[in-house]
Amino acid sequence: MTESRRAHFPARLPGASGPAKAPAQATPKTAAAPPARGHGLDSDAVRARMVERLRALGGMEPAALAAMQAVPRHLFIEPALAPQAYLDNALPIGHGQTISKPSVVARCASVLLQALGARPARLLEIGTGCGYQAAVLSHIAGEVYSVERIRALHELARSNLRALRLANLRLLFGDGSGGLQAGAPYDAVLSAAAADAPPDAWLAQLRPGGVLLAPIGRPQRLMAYRRHASGKVESWCVEDAHFVPLKSGLV
Repeated sequence: MTESRRAHFPARLPGASGPAKAPAQATPKTAAAPPARGHGLDSDAVRARMVERLRALGGMEPAALAAMQAVPRHLFIEPALAPQAYLDNALPIGHGQTISKPSVVARCASVLLQALGARPARLLEIGTGCGYQAAVLSHIAGEVYSVERIRALHELARSNLRALRLANLRLLFGDGSGGLQAGAPYDAVLSAAAADAPPDAWLAQLRPGGVLLAPIGRPQRLMAYRRHASGKVESWCVEDAHFVPLKSGLV
């Protein structure tokens, strides 16, 4: 990606060109991230220790763990919280939102990989937040489209991600409660916010065989939904969940 393209993440998506085909491997272009001075957080060893703790939890896909190793989480949080960057904590990012626990991000990526049996060619994330999960997803998918309804967070994510130069990641400011028809169909849709029921638009924008992963209901459960070519939707519960609620409208 050229510097000019990197500096201006697209505000709109080009039209999709038919169903996505899963690639053998996703290879986002990345640049070295600037170090966090005084904390030693730029060390690969710090992330490696986090990844080993995630591996010990069990059920994590190697590709998901490799993505967690590749993305420096401390770049996505406030400097005052930097010492907690590689602990398994959700942390505030402003506007009533949080950056998810590393274990939650790794778990969601692993569930998608396991459910699809391959790396998704095209993935939609609902709720960009600070951009951390989108960066991780860019290492397991061919293309990632991430939508955020809070403009301040959209701009924060753009700023956080700029140095990483992830050429296969597109950030959009918009209301993701209705999905993103312009990029459909998707191999996977992942929501970072909890809905009472899976929105029809999210399911409709999946390709046949595609998977939606979202926190659903009260109490929340992390649910997976597979859309079959016949129109039938298969669902299963992954685990209990605790996410911020899904909201509509732009802020």
